Amino acid sequence: MRWSFRRPSFWQLVFIVILGAGLYSTVIRFTRGLGASTALSDAFPWGLWIGFDVLCGVALAAGGFTLSAVVYIFNIERFRPIIRPTILTAFLGYVLVIVALLFDLGRPYRIWHPLVMWNPHSVMFEVAWCVMLYTTVLALEFSPMVFERLRLERPLRILHALTVPLVILGVILSTLHQSSLGSLYLIVPEKLHPLWYSPLLPVFFFISAIALGCAMTIFESFLSYRAFRKRLEIDLLADLGKVTVVALAVYLVLRVQDLARRDVLARALEPTYEGRMFLAETLMGVIGPILLLSIRRIRMDHFGLFVSAVLVVLGFIMNRLNVSITGMEASSGVSYFPSWTELSVTLMIVALGFAFFGLAVKYLPVFPEMERLPAPTLVEPPAVAVLRRPWIGTTPLVLILGGIFFVSAMGSAYSGLQYRERMFAPATSGEESEPEIAEGLERFEVPPDITFPQGEASPGPVTFRHASHLNWERPNCTVCHHEPFRILKASGRGAPSPARDLHDERHCGRCHDGRTSFSVKEDCTACHRP
Repeated sequence: MRWSFRRPSFWQLVFIVILGAGLYSTVIRFTRGLGASTALSDAFPWGLWIGFDVLCGVALAAGGFTLSAVVYIFNIERFRPIIRPTILTAFLGYVLVIVALLFDLGRPYRIWHPLVMWNPHSVMFEVAWCVMLYTTVLALEFSPMVFERLRLERPLRILHALTVPLVILGVILSTLHQSSLGSLYLIVPEKLHPLWYSPLLPVFFFISAIALGCAMTIFESFLSYRAFRKRLEIDLLADLGKVTVVALAVYLVLRVQDLARRDVLARALEPTYEGRMFLAETLMGVIGPILLLSIRRIRMDHFGLFVSAVLVVLGFIMNRLNVSITGMEASSGVSYFPSWTELSVTLMIVALGFAFFGLAVKYLPVFPEMERLPAPTLVEPPAVAVLRRPWIGTTPLVLILGGIFFVSAMGSAYSGLQYRERMFAPATSGEESEPEIAEGLERFEVPPDITFPQGEASPGPVTFRHASHLNWERPNCTVCHHEPFRILKASGRGAPSPARDLHDERHCGRCHDGRTSFSVKEDCTACHRP
């Protein structure tokens, strides 16, 4: 017997290298702990494994529950051929999320604790139960592909009878889970940057996940055709493109309105780390795909759909990383960049996802055998046909438009990283640097005056003016607001109490001592003016 060795392809070699590095990092993670294998710290406890592996992995399920509801609940049968690829994507996404959680949990062997240690007031408890229940539902929805392959008729009939209840349960659980991941960050309003923190964050997570689910189906169909010559019909993919445009348009309008209502829209255009990263995710993941998919001939072209889907996926990943990392860095006071072990584990999980998807497409009935009907032809006069002929081919148009948005987003992100280096420069170099006082004063808004009502023994009310108490050469709010005075509520939300004596050394007397400024014991009418 003679053994033959088949030379591996380039991508198989890449997969082997990624898998080897990931397995080595896995050994480090589970033998030496999180401290030795990650760049995380007490000040920054959630990094790449949560921001990418968990938040993005869960969102992959959005296409599954959305199209399942469309077909099984609303009975729109023409989308039935898309169901299985989206279910497979959702199932793999959730399985890989569980794998990522095992890496990120400090004590992964306690992952079963939410089953018996209930804490219904915790968002994490709700997230844990949604992961467990929806993974079970997805496994049941995925199993008919296996049963068909193994020709197991009886369990197949049982699952077909349970399809609609499973779909309804899956829609409820996945909707809860998509939004609850956004709810996780509602508990840190003082830490998450205003460009990403919003009371509507759960809604944003849900809508953007629907767009991602559709885009991932287009993305996988294109790659499956390249690898196995199996893909979905262009008409169905074009309809997914329409759904993606609608979801992204709703998302964009809500985001802009929310930013404007909270009076932080201008911060998106500021030359800051967060502003530049926000522009990058919006250009690449929202505005670019909306423009491309709004053009019919791009939407009816496999390559055009693929490029648009790639932009959606990249923009979505950037959004989740911005929420979990970019938006939290400034408040944490520390700089975070994932270690090579974190990156290798993430790449390994992604590579395993692609590998399992490829195996499933190869050996299971994921993509149906479809016969494409000939498209009706419209006979036009030659002159009209010439006028309607595009002046540039679809592929060059896709490359030009997609390239513009991709390069613009990358340029904005690079600019943001430059600002990030400046932001953390004092902390990393250990050298004191002078603050940009003049630049800060240009944006500084002096708080309004505060009038303290007249007390019984007081010669008159006191109006405190921030402008006259501010050192305009070197302003420092913490001189007063660190200890002597807490920051008062805005005008109209509550009147300051006149009953407190503010003349002592812990309050006004701290500076009005006769040396720094006039004494509180001198002329009462200097402050109390009837």
